[in-house]
Amino acid sequence: MLPALAQFRVEVSGVGLTQLPIALVAFRGQDAAPQKISDIVQADLERSGQFRGVDASGQALDDTSRPDWSLWRQRTADSLVGGSITRLADGRFDVKFRLWDVVKGQELGFQNYTVPQGDLRLVAHRIADFIYEKLTGEKGIFSTRIAYVTKGGSRYALWVADADGENAQAALASSEPIISPRWSADGQQLAYVSFESRKPVVYVHSVSSGQRRQVANFKGSNSAPAWAPDGGSLAVTLSRDGGSQLFTIPASGGEPRRLTQSASIDTEPVYSADGGTIYFVSDRGGAPQIYKMSSGGGSPSRVTFSGTYNISPAISGDGRWLAYISRVGGAFKLQVMELSSGNVASITDTTADESPSFAPNSKLIVYATHLQGREALMTTTLDGKIKARLAGQAGDIREPDWGPFRKQ
Repeated sequence: MLPALAQFRVEVSGVGLTQLPIALVAFRGQDAAPQKISDIVQADLERSGQFRGVDASGQALDDTSRPDWSLWRQRTADSLVGGSITRLADGRFDVKFRLWDVVKGQELGFQNYTVPQGDLRLVAHRIADFIYEKLTGEKGIFSTRIAYVTKGGSRYALWVADADGENAQAALASSEPIISPRWSADGQQLAYVSFESRKPVVYVHSVSSGQRRQVANFKGSNSAPAWAPDGGSLAVTLSRDGGSQLFTIPASGGEPRRLTQSASIDTEPVYSADGGTIYFVSDRGGAPQIYKMSSGGGSPSRVTFSGTYNISPAISGDGRWLAYISRVGGAFKLQVMELSSGNVASITDTTADESPSFAPNSKLIVYATHLQGREALMTTTLDGKIKARLAGQAGDIREPDWGPFRKQ
């Protein structure tokens, strides 16, 4: 195991149009605990773009309190969170919290967790998920994970981290490039491309055990893995028959089946959430554009028409949005298309964006870009109004992929 990255710093910028004002009072006992639970919860909620923190300084409140509604209404909080964290005799921690609706003057929920010290961050993310779902009606994504690659000197590493970039664990280290990590739909496996045998080979890696297997190591290039939603197969780009074409291959390995028959380069496949459609990049029209076709193959249709260079498609889980990278002048910029209308919005002011990936609730996108001369991970809301930088200290960060919802 490699040492974890230095602590990530989450910087949130921008203001959304409608943000829910929420007050999070410091949990009783958290100053003596290894993690500041209420701070983690507040950072999660603000990063989502849906919440605005209300000043809760100078107030004592926990899960046994009855709030002073008039005080919190004066502070313009619509909702309020108080809790406690207690170290037990066996070394575990007891974490409790309550969520209140200040406007109505009533409790919205109570939760209690008893966990080892190593799970305190996960508990904080689960609390944020609970609050997010109660107040927005949507599922929260704070306890999910992201995978990404770093390059430091001549060393490459594949990391699995919490959705806020903290708690990074190294899954693989290599002196040769690692690219294109992709989560399976059950969150148990990562597919990726490694050059450790001096050519691109597709591997599948068990996140819990660290065991891995080669899935595609054919003559030529093996690249761009994408999981079918049922986890039984992968779409890959192979050059075994000449030019780069799309194939499907069983996740356990085996003989690939060819999907595209063109004289052009077809690559970067991605499945729709229902598994019925594959989106991919092709230069069959003379320049890279995004196309779609039935996941069983067949005649593709073009999806992107604005701009002359569009790559790296990502599809939201709700099927409404396509994120991709477009070259505009000399800049590479993140674009979001509403698939039903074809309307496209450019949502960043950076110029070296890459590798967009949707959160599993379709509300945020993680991507890599350059800021102040360094590669960094960012999250953004779909309208580009709220961005958060997840800034690591150890090497350049690239190729993020957002994992699925975790089982409780």
